[in-house]
Amino acid sequence: MSLLHRHGGYHPMRLLYDEAGLAPAIRRSLNLILLGNLFGNLHAIICGGGTTSMIGLANELQAGDLAFGILNGIPQAAALLQIPFSLLVNRTHKRKKYLLTFGLFSRALWLVFGLIPLIVPATPASLRLWTLIFLLGVSSCCSSAINVCWFPWFSDLAPIRIRGRWLSIRDTMVAACNLGFGLLVARMLDTLPPESKYVIIFLLGGTLGVLDMVCFGFCTETYSSPPKRLHFGTVLKDIFRNKPFLRLVVMWTAWCFAANTCGPYLSRYSVNEMGLSFTQMMIFGTAAASVSTILVMSRWGKALDHFGCRTVMLTAAAVMSAVDGFYLFSTPGNVIPVLLRNFVGAMFWSGTNLAANSMQLSASPDEMRPSYIAVFACVTSLVGTTLGTLFGGTLLEAWKQAGLFTGAFDRYKMLIVVSICLRLLTTWVLVPPLQNDRDGTPRQLIAAVAAGLPFKRK
Repeated sequence: MSLLHRHGGYHPMRLLYDEAGLAPAIRRSLNLILLGNLFGNLHAIICGGGTTSMIGLANELQAGDLAFGILNGIPQAAALLQIPFSLLVNRTHKRKKYLLTFGLFSRALWLVFGLIPLIVPATPASLRLWTLIFLLGVSSCCSSAINVCWFPWFSDLAPIRIRGRWLSIRDTMVAACNLGFGLLVARMLDTLPPESKYVIIFLLGGTLGVLDMVCFGFCTETYSSPPKRLHFGTVLKDIFRNKPFLRLVVMWTAWCFAANTCGPYLSRYSVNEMGLSFTQMMIFGTAAASVSTILVMSRWGKALDHFGCRTVMLTAAAVMSAVDGFYLFSTPGNVIPVLLRNFVGAMFWSGTNLAANSMQLSASPDEMRPSYIAVFACVTSLVGTTLGTLFGGTLLEAWKQAGLFTGAFDRYKMLIVVSICLRLLTTWVLVPPLQNDRDGTPRQLIAAVAAGLPFKRK
């Protein structure tokens, strides 16, 4: 089929839908999921862990390194609730109902985050901070229903042969939207009056989160195989027999631990220690990463469909392991390390995330996917991301109390070295093969990219 649609435009999603022979209702639902994902990622620019908005609010509430680590770790710790939510979904098969009920409440709660400095008394000193932690905990617990509902829902709508390219097109569009919206948010943080800026920003973030959930209300709920009522004990036995899935869980848990040992603290380090403004962080951080993602995402999607998940993961993770090292050359006011870390890093973390999502879908059976995804998210988020974030925050606080790493090579740079070593070890030892993966090696992938060859489906 020609790249030009008969009506005269280039429609990459339509080409995928035509290739898979999808019915109009399925196409419409996938487009609504795409729109919801766009709203959700704009919501995450404001309300995600380690964002400039959360950094500013945490500074406003006088949170230390460990408290900031707790704020970043709470959403991941709440992933533990994905297991009971997956049981609920497996027993009732009402993904839309629970996604809208719990998801809408979770996202709507963000509308009040910016009001905390205005409505919560300033004394005792920690009351505002603990109010933020409590509200974040409630929102995060409710949002645990979102992942176990939408991801299996999407996998039932999108055939496996087009998922990699669909996700890469989605991520490219997300990056383009993030580019403009991130700059707007940063400008708001730098220019709005201090007494009202967090009210306005979190009202905007909460509204975008609500719109994300609303999109799913108009999607067709379908199952690739007839729904079965499964007992969680049966699912657990199946999971423990599924060695490729268990290896994937171990690998991604170790990766999340290593990455989050320093990752959540780099933006705060840039603002508090390097003295960069929110606008500078957005231009040389989020915007640079968005441009990079737009440039490479389609290539990762095609590489995934051609060379397989493991090859993409090995190639992307090997480079991604070292990109935080640009911060080792940071100095006050110098934006170059931030730019390089985010621009080069996005080229490869987009590949690792795409491969991880595809590996997760490939290693989980259709009829048990909600529970598989719940277990995956629970273990990787709780053991990997949460403990990694708290481990990094604890090291920072301990080194500060001990007076270690106070010169040009400060405690944050030491944390970066620890994280790089852990990630390289994880990539070298733990990336698993999958039974239904495609043939290919990192060397072949690199050679194809260097030669500028198009990736054609086998």
